[in-house]
Amino acid sequence: MTVSSFADSTAHGMQDAPPPQAAAPVDDATQPPPMPHIGLPPTSLADGLAALLDPALATGAFVLVHLWQGEPLGPAARLMCLLVLLLTFPGTNRFHRRPLRVVGEVLTNWTVVLAILLACGIAAESVARFNPSVLLWWAVLTPLLQVAASLTGGAWLRHRSSLVDARRPALVVGASALGARTAAMLQSRQPQGHHFVGYLEDRDRTRCPAETHGQVLGGLHNVAQCISQHGVKDVYITLPLRSAQDRINALLRALQNTAVSIYFVPDVSGVRIVQGQLRSMGGLPLVTLLESPFTGVNALTKRASDLVLGSLILALVSPVMLAVAMGVKLSSPGPVLFKQRRTGLDGRDIVVYKFRSMCTMDNGPVVRQATRNDPRVTPFGAFIRRTSLDELPQFINVLQGRMSIVGPRPHAVAHNEQYRAIIDAYMVRHKVRPGITGWAQVNGHRGETDRVQKMEARVAADIEYLQNWSLGLDLRIIARTVLQMFFDRQAF
Repeated sequence: MTVSSFADSTAHGMQDAPPPQAAAPVDDATQPPPMPHIGLPPTSLADGLAALLDPALATGAFVLVHLWQGEPLGPAARLMCLLVLLLTFPGTNRFHRRPLRVVGEVLTNWTVVLAILLACGIAAESVARFNPSVLLWWAVLTPLLQVAASLTGGAWLRHRSSLVDARRPALVVGASALGARTAAMLQSRQPQGHHFVGYLEDRDRTRCPAETHGQVLGGLHNVAQCISQHGVKDVYITLPLRSAQDRINALLRALQNTAVSIYFVPDVSGVRIVQGQLRSMGGLPLVTLLESPFTGVNALTKRASDLVLGSLILALVSPVMLAVAMGVKLSSPGPVLFKQRRTGLDGRDIVVYKFRSMCTMDNGPVVRQATRNDPRVTPFGAFIRRTSLDELPQFINVLQGRMSIVGPRPHAVAHNEQYRAIIDAYMVRHKVRPGITGWAQVNGHRGETDRVQKMEARVAADIEYLQNWSLGLDLRIIARTVLQMFFDRQAF
């Protein structure tokens, strides 16, 4: 039996996560919170292709332009290819997105990549080693190829999905609230090659949600007949393990005599799923519900990008940091740097650096958040807080390994203890290193959290980032942060 993965974030894009709620019983006809995304085989294949598409086209175009222009692929060109691979892997699945959105995302991502490469070239004084004509042709050709490949791949997938032979009739076992959500997911994915045929259910219809009425094809004992009659290829089991184990075992024995693919959909609607997947450990199948997205290759990619970008940015902003340090020292008495204990990776305490912007330095069991027109903020401190210049020393924290450039913002230890007791899944955001900037900050969840709802929205955005992480997403967040440094009215 195959258990489908719980999160298919790349295919679905960034979506608003609902506030935490308790899981509803399976037999309850009321609708509980939306279930996590379920990864299906056709989308998984598209994701794998998309992960390789952008880096392959970017590096391939670089090599082709060199050959076309008769330029040798020397050490500088090979190093450039390596940097491009690092900055563009993994690519984003755009096959199911509208053309205008594809063009916008490709141009945004490619502009950020070019800006980073240009900054690296200026810092290393290596720009002169490349033929300007080669760089210009490559900069123009790469996004054209990426847009064309995304649109062509999307058109081909839609054509394949429109073919009758490509449709995968799907049967849902269990007409419960969870079964209804599974059916709704399958029906919403019909353009991607799935066709929902109905439910099998042994319970009385009055105990089932209203939307399932009229779509129940029979009881569980009718499974073989239903598969044969409707040409079912995929079966989704939504029965509760605790109360239906005998029925599930009997169903599996019957399904073993068919050629259908079998998926079990557990009821985890009240759980924030991060990196949900099935894996084997010593032959024992394990279902991952919550794990850091930065494991294996992802961990190496994330840390390498932090070291490369962090070193580059720190070198570029060092004159600015020197000027800010002088401004802090001359504008008010006290140290230049403010060191505060905050919660980092895996809930461990870390020391975070900032330029001092207040006349006080709260770092005890009670830390009062900054408010608009806060009397503790010095005049120069108000300026560096508004422009986020007070955060620049945290690039040192990035190189130390305490923080990342992009991730959930670290909160004071006192605030963590306050909110972890009243917000569900609050500590999930600490499965990764905290960041200088993050998905929550560029989406307006910055500043004072004077209401619990504001912190809930920030936590939801942080978890959304963990569910949908990619290097391309990190680059987009960095680009949006630079713009918001001068236009963000939530910074005070």
